[in-house]
Order: sequence, then structure tokens, then C-alpha cells
Amino acid sequence: MFAAVSLTNALKDISKKYQMETQIEVVVLYDSSFKLAKKIAEEETLADLFISADQQSMDYLAKKESIIATSRHTLLSNELVLVAPIDSNIYNVAIDKKTNWKNLLDGGLLALGDFDHVPAGIYAKQALEYWGAWPMLEQKIVLTNNVRATLALVELAKVPLGIVYGSDAITTDRVRVVGVFPDQSHKPIEYPMAIVNGHDNPNVNAFYAYLKSSTASTIFKNNGFSVVKK
Repeated sequence: MFAAVSLTNALKDISKKYQMETQIEVVVLYDSSFKLAKKIAEEETLADLFISADQQSMDYLAKKESIIATSRHTLLSNELVLVAPIDSNIYNVAIDKKTNWKNLLDGGLLALGDFDHVPAGIYAKQALEYWGAWPMLEQKIVLTNNVRATLALVELAKVPLGIVYGSDAITTDRVRVVGVFPDQSHKPIEYPMAIVNGHDNPNVNAFYAYLKSSTASTIFKNNGFSVVKK
């Protein structure tokens, strides 16, 4: 199975519980969504299931006919947040057109995922553009390969601020959420899943169904995600 890196903690918990209940091991490879989508498109045998952190990566696979279209299901949603190191003196940032990013950064850099392929970075750029902050911040950012790498920079206090998902922020006690990006400032943060073409079999279908179960939903919620009811 391939999954967006922001799902690491939740899927580890779910996979462990599923293995205890069924004695079937679930192996998951985590990375940025579009990197995984390209791997699936190039060599479909690598994964049975895919969960992306954006609809665009799944759209890419749909156009390549690499997924079973009828299995595509939007499973989760998330929020985009601004985080600071736990010892930071930054608190309660209202994110809007009046946000003084220069003062907040105080000569430091803002960490976010590489907006060429990391969904969290794409959402972050959308939000900053929405509030008119991108031109000023464009030369004050450090890009990472995935959202957990962004989180790590903030945890280590290498940067004063970073933009991650709400579900990432609760995985560590070394950062604080200091602001939440309003939903209207970026595209909806949705996690679609689908079965990879040619991998429709009883074991895959069983775990696919388990991911939609109340047991999995509880674990996802405990890890900071919202479960999409469809």
C-alpha cells in the first residue's frame, strides 16, 4: 500500500489493529502523494491501495487508468495550520491580509513542502497567495520533500514557523499550533483512496473496507483527521 506521509501515525495504528484481528500484515510505503502516484503509474505492481493527500494526484492516476475508478472514495479531510517551536514567543496568529509575516519570521525562514509535488506545500502556497502574502514570502521560505520534513524543521527550531496539517501538529510535543488557515484560502484538503488497477482481490477489498469502518474512523479521528461521510 502507498500512502501520503501525513497518514503515517494513523495508518500504523490501523494496520497494527487489523493485523491483530486478521493475522494479515499490511505493508505501507509513505511519501509525498505525487511521488507515489508517479511510481504507481510507472509500475502498477508496487501497490495494491493508494491514499493521497490531494485529489490532483488521484486525478493523475485516473487519467492514466492506473486505478479502479469505482473504488475511488474520499476518506478524510484535514486542516492547514501554522506551527512554531514549543518554546517560541509567537502565539495566536490571526491569518488574514493583515498578518505581519516579516515581524513573525524576524529574519528567519518559513518552512513548507515543495509546492511542485507536496500537497501540503501546494495548499500552503494557495493560502499565502489568497492573502496576498506570497510575493513578500517567496524569498523567505525553505522547501521540504514532505510535510513531516517540514514538521521536523520546526521541531528542531531550525525555522521559526512552518505550515503543516493539523494532524501532523498533534504528533509531537515539540511544536505548537499558533494559527489556522481559513478553509476559504485553499482548496479542500481531502484524502481520496482507490484500489490500484489489477489488484482487486479479496485481501485488498477487505482492508479497503476496513479503512471505511467505524474502528478505523475512530483511529483517524484520534490522529487529528476528520472522516468524510459519503
